[in-house]
Amino acid sequence: MSINVEAARTQMVNQQVRAWDVLDPAVLAVLTQVPREQFVPPRFRNLAFADTGVPLGHGQFMLTPQIEGRLLQALSLRGTDRVLEVGTGSGFLTACLARLSRQVTSLEILPDLAEGARRNLRGVATWNTEVHIGDVFSYRPDAPYDVIAVTGSLPKPDDRFRQWLAAGGRLFRVTGEGPLMQARLLTRQGPEQWAETTLFETSLPALLHAPPLSKFRF
Repeated sequence: MSINVEAARTQMVNQQVRAWDVLDPAVLAVLTQVPREQFVPPRFRNLAFADTGVPLGHGQFMLTPQIEGRLLQALSLRGTDRVLEVGTGSGFLTACLARLSRQVTSLEILPDLAEGARRNLRGVATWNTEVHIGDVFSYRPDAPYDVIAVTGSLPKPDDRFRQWLAAGGRLFRVTGEGPLMQARLLTRQGPEQWAETTLFETSLPALLHAPPLSKFRF
């Protein structure tokens, strides 16, 4: 690995991720250790460490390093956690989740992105992951999960995700419509008890086939 790449990676972690109040040593370590550049499409390799959503095709983008860091920190991952990721993308976040948990099941609706993510994960020797092709809105999960990370936005909250959580489970999701949406952490405290915290404002492309926000008509 060239010195320039390592310097760019260190700069990304220090100037982008830390600056967004991501201070968890385990999260900072995994963002330093997983080679982000290997998950970026070759023609956008120069954007691997940039403060931008790298295009993946089909109108899909990688999350920015800041959002990846905040997501990982908010989920308080443990080595015993079973994780469901909704929206595999390039597989970079999948690899980070896998290093902080026991097992990751990732669901990707676009077959070519799913296959690319599988190649990327094999390329960095990440074996505790399964990437499935499918639509989460018709998916039959092997629930419950300790952690669910939804990487696309939802125009409105969808109760199916919280019902898939185990007791003490954590759900990261972004809800609302552009230009400003809210990233939220929901924790299952009991069979029908949840606590929800707003983490930050952002804007992400919606999950494909996500139910739209109802509009009033006069």
